[in-house]
Amino acid sequence: MHDVLTVCCYCGCGCGLYLRVEGGRVVGAMPSRSHPVSRNNLCAKGWQSFAFIHHPDRLTRPLVRKKGRLHPVGWDEALDAAAQGLRRVREAHGPDRIGVLASAKCTNEENYLLQKFARAALGTNNIDHCARL
Repeated sequence: MHDVLTVCCYCGCGCGLYLRVEGGRVVGAMPSRSHPVSRNNLCAKGWQSFAFIHHPDRLTRPLVRKKGRLHPVGWDEALDAAAQGLRRVREAHGPDRIGVLASAKCTNEENYLLQKFARAALGTNNIDHCARL
């Protein structure tokens, strides 16, 4: 058993925690005593921050719908399919028909890049974030 220092993924606070790894699986979370944000504390979500890692419904590779069914594909094909779909919607209906949902499981920097992508690349201001405790 060993612990891996990381940052909680549930909000923008950036609490420090250790993920407890046993037999190659994450089995628990513990607060970091010395972390300047969390100072040996975690909220209810922080204590359960590891629960989704090994969930059987978690997607672990990209899927693309072909003839009504989802098929595993490589990242390049998945990103090409997503870009083509966004381009089709934007050309047919305009950029305001596209919305972007950001995630609290991303870092603040990743969410910043996502809003820049939404506004600069897609041309929409329709972006929302789910960082609600």
